[in-house]
Amino acid sequence: MRRSTRSTAPRLSRQDLAPVQGKSPTQPQSRAASKKRVVASESSDEFVNDEVQEKPASKKRKAAGTGGRSRDKNSQLSQQLFSRDGEPAPSEFTPEFPGRQHSLTYHRPILLDDAKSRASLLDWFDSVSASRAMPWRKPWIDPSSNSDAAALREQLERRAYEVWISEIMLQQTRVATVIDYWNKWMAKWPTIHDLAAAEADDVLAAWRGLGYYSRATRIHEASKIVCEAEDMQGLLPAEVENLQAHIPGVGRYTAGAISAICFGRPSPMVDGNVLRVLSRQLGLFGDVKTDKAVIDLLWGAATALVEAVAQDAEEPTTGDDGQALSDRPGRWGQGLMELGATICTPKPNCSTCPISSSCRAYSEGMKLATDTNGPSKCKTSKPQAIIPDIEDACTLCQPFEEFALADDVEQKAPEATKAQLSKQTSLQSFFFTSTKGKKAAATSPPDEAACIPTIINHAKKFPIKVVKKAVREEQTLVCAIRHEDGHYLIHRRPEKGLLAGLWEFPSNILPEPSEAQAKSRKQIAIRYAHDVLGLAAGDKRLKHVSELGSVPWLFSHLKLTMHVQLFSVKDIDTENAPVVIGANSGSRWSKNIEGESMGTGMRKCWALVNEAMDISE
Repeated sequence: MRRSTRSTAPRLSRQDLAPVQGKSPTQPQSRAASKKRVVASESSDEFVNDEVQEKPASKKRKAAGTGGRSRDKNSQLSQQLFSRDGEPAPSEFTPEFPGRQHSLTYHRPILLDDAKSRASLLDWFDSVSASRAMPWRKPWIDPSSNSDAAALREQLERRAYEVWISEIMLQQTRVATVIDYWNKWMAKWPTIHDLAAAEADDVLAAWRGLGYYSRATRIHEASKIVCEAEDMQGLLPAEVENLQAHIPGVGRYTAGAISAICFGRPSPMVDGNVLRVLSRQLGLFGDVKTDKAVIDLLWGAATALVEAVAQDAEEPTTGDDGQALSDRPGRWGQGLMELGATICTPKPNCSTCPISSSCRAYSEGMKLATDTNGPSKCKTSKPQAIIPDIEDACTLCQPFEEFALADDVEQKAPEATKAQLSKQTSLQSFFFTSTKGKKAAATSPPDEAACIPTIINHAKKFPIKVVKKAVREEQTLVCAIRHEDGHYLIHRRPEKGLLAGLWEFPSNILPEPSEAQAKSRKQIAIRYAHDVLGLAAGDKRLKHVSELGSVPWLFSHLKLTMHVQLFSVKDIDTENAPVVIGANSGSRWSKNIEGESMGTGMRKCWALVNEAMDISE
């Protein structure tokens, strides 16, 4: 239903509400145990990215260019597919297999013309959000409900900060893990001003275990910018463009989340889960990780849908810039993400989906089930359209036979019977028999329960699966150099890159596989430790105690094995002695390793050292 009446938000001063109105912000020696150990491999505190851009299974279609002609073409396509005044999606059409030929207009979202289905998703999200409670999920703050400008600003400032921190923490990290971190973070720094005043080491320590530490560094830097900028003064901007332009580490997904959830604006929220949901809703058989044309189309669909959802509001609030505001965009975006995380997963549960009626992949699966099982089991009574003319054919979808059917062949059905195998052979024969122009005969209503296995098998083909790129392997020597007074030498990593800004024991990468043998490791470690301390080769003050063991650690792009070397050193001034590690790196002696900001992998190295010292004592 389109909006009929509006509430007006209280008029705040330009200084109070500038970020909300769209004003662009400005940026201002004991004996240790010698027995070696291998620690069980775990995933790294630098997250294992499930959304890594990877090489497709076969030759990738060239992505759309960035020239003016391509932009004009993309603009026309978006207008054709996503305009509210455009021709409604032909929901009754399902492509014929195996070719799956269809026109571009097939990808106009059925949801765009189906307010009832849009309402179904919102109702579903409202029902499940209580059972899957998350502390950052809170009611939307309606500006018209508070006439006190100062109080409203304080509420928005706090709410935007909470949403921002939760969204950054949730990037490639499980919800169950994030909840505890988020609660502790908010207890330590309840406002963005508290975070801006925090020490960098304290912020990294609070982030320990979440991984991808550059996220914490950028959050800390951004909080200072937001608090110091004259036209923000602690309040994040409301518009996606300003958030992306002025807040470090905020991309269009995070910007959309803050804008929609906190400020009620119709901004799309598209993460990996939403890309999968929309790929199935639109029946878009493409690569959602690396194909720019496919990604842009899905973002365009997400934008059109959230705008339609916003216009469904009966009594929206009017912002100071005339923008209609409500809780619907935030609920819609979170609903799509929740759907992708719990139901429309890589292996979906289509029988419980609240918007299966608008899903192209579901309809196609139903057709396949009908053709396979026959009309007595499940049947769709909707007529089938004839294959479109070649000039109208979709050029975004990849060849279905090449990708999806090959995937079927590779999958082994456990305990497959001869009857099942025969059935599969018959299905392939049917696939490669021309059915162009044929129409389905009207029969009894479908028995969807009988069709669900086939529907799920079809839906999980969307989007295209990509081949995982081989992870690079690397071995490094971790040198724990212990002074006779109990201090250990630690080194700070660069402020950018892997494990940015964290402390670690001096480490030396082994460039050649031949150097990874135990005997070679010892000699290389001895030379390296002498260099680190600025000691001449053979200096007796430094002694190699033992190699304690190896710690395997997995990053998103790197499989790392850390060989832990224990050294003892004496007669060196730990207060003033120069330490030569790197011209741009800080280093110091520390007696409180437990309190240092270290990555989880390095902490496992420390555990080996600590255990060895306990045994020796």
